[in-house]
Amino acid sequence: MALKATVFKAELAVSNMDRGYYHTHALTIARHPSETDERMMVRLLAFALNANPQLQFCRGLSNDEEPDLWQKNLQGDIELWIEVGQPDERRIRKACNRADTVLIYPYGAHTAEQWWQNIAPKLSRFDNLEVYYFSPQDTASLTSLAERSMSLQATIQDGMMWFGNDITTLSIHPERWRPY
Repeated sequence: MALKATVFKAELAVSNMDRGYYHTHALTIARHPSETDERMMVRLLAFALNANPQLQFCRGLSNDEEPDLWQKNLQGDIELWIEVGQPDERRIRKACNRADTVLIYPYGAHTAEQWWQNIAPKLSRFDNLEVYYFSPQDTASLTSLAERSMSLQATIQDGMMWFGNDITTLSIHPERWRPY
């Protein structure tokens, strides 16, 4: 018998002053059995940074054809493809060929940096690819916010993000790895 995803509900209030976007989203997040709270919360960070009414969580871990998040237009074309973690070159190439913009949010200490050193030269031809790194200090503290029912706020200004609930607020600074 296969393990089922654990369902999390989040009310996420986004105030993105960089983009002039202010909206509250009622989100349902399915955490894959092999996914950690840290990874799930990084997916939520990625959503907050790129929030849009058309942005959707996908089956990323359980389906090779879908990213972690995507945004499609009314014709079904993929405008934004978002990956969390360290996807392989084939997956990134496929995403860059299918979507207008591809964002990757790697995280983790030495593994993310090593992954990027190995894969970056192979991705230089893709003009629609952006990569932003979350430090281990930023993502480790995210797990304290993970609950089955969450009420969260995200404020983004000048590339900085404040993310939290009524008790805790974390300051997060995604480091831009690409474009250089």
